[in-house]
Amino acid sequence: MDLTLALAGLGVGIVVGLTGMGGGALMTPILVLVFGVPPIAAVSSDLAASAVMKPFGGWVHARRGTVNWHLVGWLCAGSVPSAFLGVLLLRLLGDDAAVQHTIKVSLGVALLLAAAGLLLKAWVSRRQGAGDGPPEPIRVRPLPTLLLGAVGGVIVGMTSVGSGSLIIVALLALYPKLRANDLVGTDLIQAIPLVVSAALGHALFGDLKLDIAAAVLLGSIPGVLIGARISSRAPGGIVRAALVIVLLASALKLLDVPTPAVGAVSGAAVLIAAGLAIFRRITAGRDARDATGTPAPERQTPRDEDREKILTAG
Repeated sequence: MDLTLALAGLGVGIVVGLTGMGGGALMTPILVLVFGVPPIAAVSSDLAASAVMKPFGGWVHARRGTVNWHLVGWLCAGSVPSAFLGVLLLRLLGDDAAVQHTIKVSLGVALLLAAAGLLLKAWVSRRQGAGDGPPEPIRVRPLPTLLLGAVGGVIVGMTSVGSGSLIIVALLALYPKLRANDLVGTDLIQAIPLVVSAALGHALFGDLKLDIAAAVLLGSIPGVLIGARISSRAPGGIVRAALVIVLLASALKLLDVPTPAVGAVSGAAVLIAAGLAIFRRITAGRDARDATGTPAPERQTPRDEDREKILTAG
């Protein structure tokens, strides 16, 4: 059992539990670039690990009530059958490098746009004074949601990327009022049957490497439980910041940006997010002091109260 691979699974598991995404976009490149696993074996092993890992994170969100089950149903209706189609297309194309590269670049650009959209949404919400508050009712649009699931299923079957990242990008566009916590919980639950069907498709063709999947699971299961517990309870702003950082890192990796550069950009994004959070907290504290800056009426001491009682009685 490769403990280094298990540690990589732990880190990816925390990211998946916290943001609902990053499994395929992070784990598959790690398996290929760091551990030298063949691409198809990396895709199938990552899918098998995700099929076991995601239910743990989904269970935490289901208990906390941060899952839109109506959305999950329509997404799965499109994604489960199309995942098998994606596996068949991959076999027919023979893992064509040009096709894989086109899909990766397209998804990378989509993730960058999604990160920009999240930042814009957060800025608009702050300008309008909107908080995280209770969830607003979401009217599910069946046909677009079904098509989203179908497209996501094909891409996941071919690349193992998209069960979280692609679906989250499209859900943000279709349902902008969906809270960050509900977005993560819904995505984790819908991804379970999707990755199971894609993993089964790869296993039927003999691509699955059980030893690799087991090593990843050793770290990813506790990781996803930790991440999901944080995201289901954390304020929406923290989850949004984590989503933006993971979207950015995943996009850069899919666009074949060197790993050191991805690490540097991600580290800078973490520092910026932490700095903004500290600045907002300081500003909020100053505003609160200004709002309550009027001198409070003087309180009477116990001796003053006794003297007043004696005078009143007299």
